Amino acid sequence: MPCPSATLTVWASAWLAGAAAPDDALDALAPWAQLHEVHAADDATAEATSLPTLSNRPTTLTFLLAAIRRAAPRSPARLVLTAPGDVRGVPGPGVFTRAAIDAGEGVLFAEVNLPVGGLGIVPTAVADGVVRWTVYPVPEPGPPPEYVPISQAERDLREQVRQSASVLTSLGVARHRPGVREEIAAALRARPESRWPGGMPSQPLRVLQQADEVEAILSAALLDDGGALSASAAGARREALRPLETAVRVARRAAVAEAVRVLAPA
Repeated sequence: MPCPSATLTVWASAWLAGAAAPDDALDALAPWAQLHEVHAADDATAEATSLPTLSNRPTTLTFLLAAIRRAAPRSPARLVLTAPGDVRGVPGPGVFTRAAIDAGEGVLFAEVNLPVGGLGIVPTAVADGVVRWTVYPVPEPGPPPEYVPISQAERDLREQVRQSASVLTSLGVARHRPGVREEIAAALRARPESRWPGGMPSQPLRVLQQADEVEAILSAALLDDGGALSASAAGARREALRPLETAVRVARRAAVAEAVRVLAPA
């Protein structure tokens, strides 16, 4: 579950608040892909944001940041993370909601000074080393996002970290793949380098790092169904790991929301 949306949410918020330079924000996003393409989802959004539509030549992250600045968001940026059966935090039905659900992530500026109402941004990998950022209109922001205190999210995630080793053992992952711990370490090393603004609060940073660790455990456990011997065993493994997946999403959302609150106070 790579999460460039978390990087954009934090850095765009810090930049809009004057707590970060635009070049630093661009540098932080660069590790997620060798090439970043930016499009507007439709003609109305293209006209409102001065971004090209999908039928035109893409522009760059520099112009995406400029479009966000011109939109003058009136509410904090929100990280959207979804999974089948878990669509907390998404706005009402619409093109952004569908795209964010398909991608599993997105960034929402629920209120902007543009005729489209709000803006939603979704990154998708369209080729090896290429990420496309598509900007969608969000006419109805939906209900307020679920609030989870950062301390609660950290406690819950720590509990899942403690349980993860026993879950892997009980599911037989280590037995079927003895090198699983090396795989987890390799997965963490392979992740794009996370860069955060100066003044990034320590607790959200710690929670984001823990979320990366749990996510690496999940990837190892689900690879080839973790060495499952049957379809029923594979299903049991996935069901047992679902609380870990949920904990990662909740923790990331809470950590990013707290970082935005500190770096870009209302």
